[in-house]
Amino acid sequence: MNRRHIGGFTLVELLVVIAIIGTLVALLLPAVQAARESARRTSCGNNIRQLGLALHHVHDHALRFPAGWIATAADEQPGWGWASHVLPQLEEGNLHERIDFKKPVFSSTATDDIHREIRETVIPAFSCPSDVRGPTEQAAVFDVGADDGLDEHEEHGEEPAAEHEHHGFHPVDGGELTALCKAAKSNYVGMYGWQHELEEEPAAGDGIFFRNSRISFRHITDGSSKTILLGERSSRLGCSAWAGVIVGAEAMRARVVGAGDHVPNTSDHFDDFSSGHSGGVQFVYADASTHFLADSVDETVYHALSTRAGGEAVTDAP
Repeated sequence: MNRRHIGGFTLVELLVVIAIIGTLVALLLPAVQAARESARRTSCGNNIRQLGLALHHVHDHALRFPAGWIATAADEQPGWGWASHVLPQLEEGNLHERIDFKKPVFSSTATDDIHREIRETVIPAFSCPSDVRGPTEQAAVFDVGADDGLDEHEEHGEEPAAEHEHHGFHPVDGGELTALCKAAKSNYVGMYGWQHELEEEPAAGDGIFFRNSRISFRHITDGSSKTILLGERSSRLGCSAWAGVIVGAEAMRARVVGAGDHVPNTSDHFDDFSSGHSGGVQFVYADASTHFLADSVDETVYHALSTRAGGEAVTDAP
């Protein structure tokens, strides 16, 4: 009988093949990840542009942009933020109709907390696909940290540096902070400006959004194509909330608007603009154009973009 020789891989050949495959995967993986991030960044840009267009639609009807948040000077109630006023333009008209804008976003009394379900409603248009999960976040709903009344230097027994005298530069959810309530997160906040302290001077913003602001295009004398309307906020230090100011929360006003005093992604201040993207942050300007500002943007230029009427000359706005 003729014997047939059955061929096959030797152990050495098999190991060589595995090594080649591993090398190819290692070479291709960064490219795949880069392609995925590019798609996520594009999706984020579309989200923030839609918010810019929605704000323009509100302006067309009200002849002004919505307030950063509506509140009395005494207690910041009811606190509904700018994002709650664009819900009809985001196909969330039914949700908008259920809001009683005369009553607070959050009430510490359970029977009076009539907006709990609304406050916890996740709206995809407010989420960046590249964002990291917040310290207390589960499925885009997070535990809002309660204000403990302490600054960072008090918590750690340190002397405050000049730039660290206020709340907003350390984690605002999780850790030793007590959970105040739950809320759905947002990765997009309005531009408050940069020359005033948000938590100390909530109505003094030199940007477009602040407490009870009534800014229209005629107030944006720096030019709508050279003034930031909205920007991204990462959830790394805690989450922002689309609903508005949650009274009693740590950094409660900074959950709705952001400060332009520090270049994006360059500090651990919660109230700054930041993102999960590599190298920069998405912004939409007052003319509804979308821009990706690099972390290396010149600080003077960034400050000029953060104000509505600073009179700064920005010849080449990014």
